[in-house]
Amino acid sequence: MTTIDFAELHDDLRAVAVDLLHRDPAVDWSAVVDAGWAGLEVPEALGGAGASFAEVAVICQELGRAAAASHYLGSAVLAVGMLNSLQDSEVRDGLLADVAAGRARVAAVIGGSFTLDAERRLTGRADFVPDADGADRLLVVATDTSGADVAVVVETLSVTAQPVLDETRHVAAVTAERIEVADAAVLRFAGSAPTLGHRAAVAVACDSLGLAEAMLAATVSYAQTREQFGRPIGSFQAVKHACADMLVKVTVARTLVRDAVQSVATGGSDGSDVDAAVAMAKSYACVSAVDVVGKALQLHGGIGYTWESGIHMYLKRATFNRSLFGSPAAHRRRLAQRY
Repeated sequence: MTTIDFAELHDDLRAVAVDLLHRDPAVDWSAVVDAGWAGLEVPEALGGAGASFAEVAVICQELGRAAAASHYLGSAVLAVGMLNSLQDSEVRDGLLADVAAGRARVAAVIGGSFTLDAERRLTGRADFVPDADGADRLLVVATDTSGADVAVVVETLSVTAQPVLDETRHVAAVTAERIEVADAAVLRFAGSAPTLGHRAAVAVACDSLGLAEAMLAATVSYAQTREQFGRPIGSFQAVKHACADMLVKVTVARTLVRDAVQSVATGGSDGSDVDAAVAMAKSYACVSAVDVVGKALQLHGGIGYTWESGIHMYLKRATFNRSLFGSPAAHRRRLAQRY
């Protein structure tokens, strides 16, 4: 079964997201919970919707389209995804139920260098962790003494906010220096932890696709109404060609992101190459978003460079997305090594 089979459901989900984000692009965690987005992937038995990553991707794209500030990436996309990839346990099920009900906000710490020694003491650091600041629980991916990846549930670690150019994102440095954890707080993965990186990269690619789509639509609308020399600027060949180039980039990015979402949602069971699909989507969509938003800035003329236009927010977010969870160069190296 493919994501296309749920096109009507996705359209409904998208319509609700557009309406909510139009009213307030700054979505707090309680609004995310009330909308049911936090528990999309949480099993129904634990109070969630029992949906898949394909539905989560729809929300990620709409959050990007609105350049919305929220804790969705780190607390719902990554944390819930990590919890679902762990072996069944009372702690895991309790956390999933708490997230779905809004009783706790959990943030996932991946991509760091954490180790768990024989005395169950956690040591390590991770930078630019989404939505870690203010989270009620942290899920830290660490390596135990056997060399296996484990998830460690902790309440208190050193979390230092890291200011970045993109003001719509909240990232922080998370550090631990021989922090003792309880035995029940060490959870085992049912599969492989690296798939968490795939989810993170594709979620950011979805966000970048939404950014690019929004700026393409805004630019075409502006070109149809803004007049110069007594005619709409959209009638000039240079503007037409620029908009056409933007459309090509968005169309290709949309196809690559769709395939990557499908691969991650099915875990490659549909025969797709998950690693390759993710690398292509992340590298192309994030670079294209920077190009499209940059061109939108230029085609809006002088007003595009003003603070009031809001285009700067899209450009800053697209630029940060480009480096978050793997730069385009890093993903392309992975593809080159394969072929």
